[in-house]
Amino acid sequence: MEVSPAETGAQAPSLAEDPALGLSRRQKFEILGAVLLGLFLVALDQTIVGTALPRIVTDLGGNDLYTWVVTIYLLTSTITVPFYGKLSDLYGRRPMLMIGITLFLVGSALSGLSQEMWQLIVFRGVQGLGAGALFPIALAVIGDLFTPAERGKYQGLFGAVFGISFLIGPGLGGFLTDNVGWHWIFFVNIPIGIVSLAVIWRLLPTIRRTGASRNLDYLGAVVFTIAIGFLLVGLTNKQTGDWGDLVVGGFIAIGLALSAIFVLVEARAKEPIVPLDLWRNRTYVSSILSTFLVSFGFFGAIIFLPRWFQVVRNESATSSGYLIFPMLIGLIGSSIVAGALVSRTGRYKAIVLAGLVSMTAGIALMTQLRADTSYPALFLWMFVAGLGIGPTLSVFTIIVQNAVPFAKLGVATSNLTFFRQIGGSVGLAIAGTWFGQALVDELPAQTDSVFRTMAAAAPEAARAQIGQFQALFNAALQSGQGIDLNNQTGVGQSFGEAILGGVPAAFQAAIQPFVPQFDQAFNNAMSLAIAQTFWIGVVATVLAFLAAIVMRELPLRKTLGPRRGDEGPAEGEPSFETPVAAL
Repeated sequence: MEVSPAETGAQAPSLAEDPALGLSRRQKFEILGAVLLGLFLVALDQTIVGTALPRIVTDLGGNDLYTWVVTIYLLTSTITVPFYGKLSDLYGRRPMLMIGITLFLVGSALSGLSQEMWQLIVFRGVQGLGAGALFPIALAVIGDLFTPAERGKYQGLFGAVFGISFLIGPGLGGFLTDNVGWHWIFFVNIPIGIVSLAVIWRLLPTIRRTGASRNLDYLGAVVFTIAIGFLLVGLTNKQTGDWGDLVVGGFIAIGLALSAIFVLVEARAKEPIVPLDLWRNRTYVSSILSTFLVSFGFFGAIIFLPRWFQVVRNESATSSGYLIFPMLIGLIGSSIVAGALVSRTGRYKAIVLAGLVSMTAGIALMTQLRADTSYPALFLWMFVAGLGIGPTLSVFTIIVQNAVPFAKLGVATSNLTFFRQIGGSVGLAIAGTWFGQALVDELPAQTDSVFRTMAAAAPEAARAQIGQFQALFNAALQSGQGIDLNNQTGVGQSFGEAILGGVPAAFQAAIQPFVPQFDQAFNNAMSLAIAQTFWIGVVATVLAFLAAIVMRELPLRKTLGPRRGDEGPAEGEPSFETPVAAL
């Protein structure tokens, strides 16, 4: 039961202090539904576009540019996240959210009308500019409308939205591409976005921070944009390059150096984009670090499991997306249940720790992946991991919003989103490197037995040639030349066929009967390499658990708006991390 200001002797809150003031319960739920629709647009876009990319490249050409269709969206949507969070604190959630949705819809419409690859890349960038607003501001809106004690009931829905988008995205993308045209994967966003925009414009109040400086940190904005641009492009280029390449390691180094300069700029800024005083809050720092590490482990599972299904089990791209359904069931269910438990009990630390234990256990089980692993066993492992991932998507947002000053709720929420996305990018780059090296290391051990069988079946005169070919083959693997191990997608030419095509014609007759055995050797090696990659996720989630242990569990506030001590330790006021007694 909430306590009124009269009962506590407190002054009745103003609209700036209580954004939900004057809104009926029905209006709150209408706003919640509109915000979830907007979030669904972004989540669906991330899953639906990948399915249609091969057809888009065929129609528009520009095969050498197609990776930028994804990269530019990642850049603009990630870089803008902290800006939207800060601006929403200064100028209100409503205008920033409406700007974000409008940009996303304009970008969607123009992407669907694209006639050249460069046009699609530019318009996807516009889409990303809008997408950067939707997730952090959507979470901040929930923070405005519901108290920390209430938010758990609704925060879990955000994890469910992402889970549902993963379920329907690949199928919808394939259906639209095959039966209507790839342009409609972008046009489908427009009616959904218009409904969301109309409800937000009609009902969501515009709340501005009173007394806040409007001196925006332009220098910090420029440095941040350049720094994160270099960092993300470097991490993205890692998928096709080496750490020693200028466009990989060099760009990452430049990004990290500029990030250090950005911290110095923020320390002097009057109105910093990322307030550094937040980093004195132990609960906030613990949550950000845990979220970063969880994404580190989570993205590996999402990327490598569908790849295993496609290569080792010859599933289609669409089917491989649906085969991670058990993980999504666990994720959706635990996200909703964890949020409800937080609202019911007012406790969150034990829930987060239990989730991290489950996630660690699930990913650890996946390290046992082999080419002959049964689907029921793998589904169980994914479900256990999903049970652990769910609470991290819903509960950490509640924790952060409860721990920071109300006036900084938007920027704190956007920082959480930003580090979740960066964690995934860093984790994917490192996991990709680990996987590539593990595959190179495992392949000779798997193919040696095939070569021995070949030699035993070959005439005496041919055995020396087989030995020479084996030595050349292993040397090519170690040098990274010859067969493209990163492009064995189970579609078109198999590994064994690639070997067959790379030997002299006179030697092909001896290789031909062993093509299936080479394919099986590759499947075994790839399964072992992916299994080793999951150890990165295990280590990351263990570190996330350790980071969460040091978290201070603050009682969930049952009121909205700022309170005494809510502005942090400045000017002699109590720190906002001081536990606030539940009312």
